Amino acid sequence: MIMAVSFTRYGRLYYLDPGGHSPKVGDKVLVPTDAGPEVAECVWAPQYVSEDIDGLPVCQGLAADQHLARDESNRRRRAEARSVSKRLIKRHELPMKVVGVDYLDVDNVFTVYFSAPHRVDFRALVRDLARNLRARVELRQIGPRDEARLQGGIGPCGRDLCCATFLKDFEPVSVRMAKDQDLPVNPLRIAGACGRLMCCLKYEHPLYQEFRASAPRTGTAVDTPEGSGTVVGHNVPGDSVIVRLNDGGRRCACSRASVCSPRKQHDEMYGKAGDPEE
Repeated sequence: MIMAVSFTRYGRLYYLDPGGHSPKVGDKVLVPTDAGPEVAECVWAPQYVSEDIDGLPVCQGLAADQHLARDESNRRRRAEARSVSKRLIKRHELPMKVVGVDYLDVDNVFTVYFSAPHRVDFRALVRDLARNLRARVELRQIGPRDEARLQGGIGPCGRDLCCATFLKDFEPVSVRMAKDQDLPVNPLRIAGACGRLMCCLKYEHPLYQEFRASAPRTGTAVDTPEGSGTVVGHNVPGDSVIVRLNDGGRRCACSRASVCSPRKQHDEMYGKAGDPEE
């Protein structure tokens, strides 16, 4: 059994073992963290999965009134810290942009995440923040990818950003991956909200490699359930090929298995069994 929760609306998903609890979508549940149990919203109700998954944190049940009150108090403190940080940054005339704020009420510590074009001397700012917030303050500079993860948003595909929902780690992405996926090498077309190459180019790349290893190339003559034709395109997400039929020139989408079964691949490479030339 597995369930998913999010600490912020439309934010990154975290997976839990529901244990003996059965929360519904929208319920507030307690999630174990290093700073103690925190309140999160159930996004996926508990369900069975085919994979064997071990080591997931166990849900600690539904959040009680005192937990919800503490969570709301922490939210107000984070909102206050964001407002104070922006005001003091403007007063100190520093080239910084506040991206996110974390708060640990147990230790009374604020962590302010910011982005900047270069290294910033914020020692005076930290002292002013600590005095205004009456707490210990830590400032951490982050890059464009982490900024997009914390802020969230909508990607070029129209869906929530992968980094802000399900991706755990950032992996290197290259232009070669875009070429292998027949995408135009245009920064405006293959860049994400962070301005860097889209993360989906990386985790979708093996799918394109596996498809190209078995699918017939463009221009190959194939036999389809609708007749003979020539491959004129590929639809990798749909696991199909586009074929222009010899009879009338009509185009149709055929599954990869229907035009490139292992037997057909063997015959194309070695010739049909019983061929007089063999």
